[in-house]
Parts: sequence; structure tokens; C-alpha cells
Amino acid sequence: MPIKHSRYVVDTNVLIAASAVDPGHSHDIGAEPEDPAQRLLVWQWLDKFAASDAHLVLDQQGRIFEEYHHKLGFDDYGLQVMLHKWDTGAVDMVDLAYDHDGNAVLPYEISCVVHDMADRKMVAAALAAQEIYGECCVAFAGDTDWYDWEKILLATGLGYDSIIDAWGRARYLDKQKRKPQQHHNKETYSK
Repeated sequence: MPIKHSRYVVDTNVLIAASAVDPGHSHDIGAEPEDPAQRLLVWQWLDKFAASDAHLVLDQQGRIFEEYHHKLGFDDYGLQVMLHKWDTGAVDMVDLAYDHDGNAVLPYEISCVVHDMADRKMVAAALAAQEIYGECCVAFAGDTDWYDWEKILLATGLGYDSIIDAWGRARYLDKQKRKPQQHHNKETYSK
């Protein structure tokens, strides 16, 4: 997948998957997907991103960086890419509002859909960067929650890059088939 946008909020799962298969320092850090071929695709995208002029978007409050740092060690490829972007002046900082529970504040119609509190800061940062710079894209891999939010995020005009889309959509659809479904006020599981 090419680097198509000038700035990205990179979901943590991208950094983790790329770090898990990094040719120079691979190790298993509980990354999704588990398939090494899919992880390699994520690593290739992150490598292109590192070499590109595209900017990384982070929040001024440091919560996105904290999440990256919490999930990755200093020598992990994903964190090194983030530090490289920082060192080369390719980081755009945005100011976010956080609620009393430490979750990023989103517009109401989006907060009703984005149920993963940890990912709210990613969405809020992308929206803030879009407002300031005119465009921003969320890049993700391995986390199927983003497909639940695809329609509303695209409606805002955000870019939306699923790095391993075929794998992710198949996994998402499989999860949807296994979700409990309401039927005549009785919970049943689809097969």
C-alpha cells in the first residue's frame, strides 16, 4: 500500500505488528495479525512511511506517545519510526480535550460509534489535524474495531487506510457472524 496522504495518525497496532516482524530486530510481542506474511506487509507500509515526507500526528498532551511507549520497547521498529519522524521534524502536534476519565473527547455523533476508549484519542487527533491542515488519515492494521467506525469516519472526510484490508475485512466479517444477534427478545448466536 502506498503512502497516499501528507499526514497520518498511526494506530498502535501498526507499530506493534511491524516491530514483531522487523528483519533487524524481530520478536513476538503479541501482535495481530499472527501471520508473518501479513505482518511483513505492515512492516513494508511502515518502512515506506518512515522514508516518506508524510507527517505523524500526535497529541500535545502526550497520550498517543504514552500508548506507543507502553506497548513498545525503545529498540522496537515501530517506536524507532516514531522517533525518526520526530527527529526529522515530521510530527504535527494537535491539542486534544480529555474528559475526567482520561478519554479523548469526540463530537457526540462520533462518540456514539467509537466504543474503544483507547482509540478515541487516535480519532480525535485525526479530526484535529484535518481541521488544522485540511487532511489527515488514520492508518491501522490488525484491529477490526476500525471497520465498525468506517462509515462515520469516512463521512467526516478523514482518510482511512487499512494496511492489510483483505485480511482485516475477512476477520471483521467473521467476528460479525459470531456476534450475538437479537431475535424476538432472545439472544441467539449466528452460526
